[in-house]
Amino acid sequence: MGEQKVTLATDNHVIMQRFVRNLLRDVQAIEYMLENDWFESDIVRIGAEQEMCIVDRKTLKPALINMEVLKTMKDDEWVGTELAKFNLETNLLPRVFTNKCLSEMEQENRDYLDKIRKKLKKWDADLILTGILPTLRKHDLEMDNLTPKTRYYALMESINSQLIGSAYELRLMGIDELLVKHDSPLLEACNTSFQVHLQVSPANFVCMYNIAQTLAAPVMAIAANSPIVFGKRLWHESRIALFQQALDIRTTHDHMRERSPRVSFGTGWLDGSILEIYKEDIARFRVLLSADVEEDSIKLIEQNQVPRLRALQVHNSTVYRWNRPCYGISDNGKPHLRIENRVLPAGPTSTDEVANAAFWLGAMMGMAEQCADIRKNISWEDVRDNFAKAAQFGIDSKFTWFKDKKISAPDLVLSELLPIARKGLEMRKVDSSDIDKYLGIIEERAKRHMNGARWQLRAYTKLLKECGRDEALTVMTAAIIKNQSKEMPVHTWELPELGDLDDYLPSRIKVEEFMETDLFTVQKDDLIELVAELMDWRRIRYMPVEDSKGRLGGLITSRLLLRHFARKSRNNGQEAFMVKDIMIADPITIGPKATIIDALRTMRESKIGCLPVVQNDELVGIITEMDFLRISSRLIERLEK
Repeated sequence: MGEQKVTLATDNHVIMQRFVRNLLRDVQAIEYMLENDWFESDIVRIGAEQEMCIVDRKTLKPALINMEVLKTMKDDEWVGTELAKFNLETNLLPRVFTNKCLSEMEQENRDYLDKIRKKLKKWDADLILTGILPTLRKHDLEMDNLTPKTRYYALMESINSQLIGSAYELRLMGIDELLVKHDSPLLEACNTSFQVHLQVSPANFVCMYNIAQTLAAPVMAIAANSPIVFGKRLWHESRIALFQQALDIRTTHDHMRERSPRVSFGTGWLDGSILEIYKEDIARFRVLLSADVEEDSIKLIEQNQVPRLRALQVHNSTVYRWNRPCYGISDNGKPHLRIENRVLPAGPTSTDEVANAAFWLGAMMGMAEQCADIRKNISWEDVRDNFAKAAQFGIDSKFTWFKDKKISAPDLVLSELLPIARKGLEMRKVDSSDIDKYLGIIEERAKRHMNGARWQLRAYTKLLKECGRDEALTVMTAAIIKNQSKEMPVHTWELPELGDLDDYLPSRIKVEEFMETDLFTVQKDDLIELVAELMDWRRIRYMPVEDSKGRLGGLITSRLLLRHFARKSRNNGQEAFMVKDIMIADPITIGPKATIIDALRTMRESKIGCLPVVQNDELVGIITEMDFLRISSRLIERLEK
């Protein structure tokens, strides 16, 4: 769950310099241990970490209560915080990779989740497993919602101190497009995952790490579950771009200098040992966090004691590779190495998650038996390209595979990787019923062309044709939670219906969740005739007036146009009129953080049918009486039922 006793690296130069020395000594220590065969190599263990979101049972929006919940679970060491107040994380026990390890992992995870659900009832809250919470809003990611722990404050401040531009920018395009700025790296808290660990011997680490890189794309494609961000349909696994951009301190320049993002897939194949990764990460990325490390790893080595390598652990926790190398100490006191797969999203159910884990773990072992050096079968460039395709297109991807073969994600899974994964699990003597159950789920997903991302995209698109954006997101989120409670694998889920949610509460949503953002606008010097045509073509009754910088300057209404043309016809005037001649120069506006009740009250009291939504003088949206008519009609339909 990460080292918590850390400080901002720039707070104290003496502590920071001491930390860097310890970091370098840790590298020397692990190098010595590798050369002298200190590492555990006669056993293979697996483990996992489960991240989740907490939601209010009524609104299904984020519930900011993680610290309160943890106070009631002080004796449960397996549960801890994550970055935002609406996140929790659990650590599953490491277990030997054999027999019924997979079903035991699933049962342990379900037991933990059930314990948390029972605690959440006190706050009328629930948990949800999904890569990105569909009902998450941008304002949920403001710094007030950061989990109040020193580590998180230090991490946010340190990343902010290195920001080259003026803000963090999200730029993603799928069915919809998202272009938005944010003032902190807390955007990272959008992402929740099911991180799977595989213990690897030092002798096999290079081979296994390169296999993990190669498998990342097809595994992510079949497991994708993060297609919706702030109501926009984007990449099938939007976590990949969102995480990188949330922590990306870079900006555009008029030169070609390259700077590596702190979240990355890597820069090439691994050749020598795990040390290559640690050394590259120290060389490329400045120390963000420091810790007052008391141990001297070199002295401990001289005393024949295994060091914790705490400085290396702290720095490693601030560099986010999708396949992350990990160092640890087993219960028997021996050091070990692990590969942490961070590609897999949380959800759609704990059963689906273990199926994803089984597929990856089995394919890792099977591929290692089949390929002594996977680099001879596929180029690094194709592996990197496949990863990008899988993030964008998920189960719809087409990959370049061994010997330059072009193959779709489902075909690759069905024809090549599932047999390899089965063989790998059989080599580990995993229980045959576990193998059949979990690989059977992957097989059905591929055959039906259905995973969590595709289900969400289909469900949301269907619901958007029947109701507004917020209601569609809420109904879909309710359906996800319902299906998770039944532990139904995602390929068996039905698409949700509006009637499935009886107590949708639109009064609690904010203007920014409700407003129309696809705006048609004019400027002050535009001809009235142009405005009239535009409003007729688009069938709209209100036209905001803005300047070239997007600042609101006025408002044209259909009533104003009617009055203008009536007068013009009486006077038989031929002169040209412009927008500024008839517009409302100072229209009543509202801010995006207001509730829709505030908007409704303002419109009723002011006897107006339209409210431009303005933030810092910039026009960001519009609300009209038609928007409220849609909500009222939906409420009446619910009352009828």
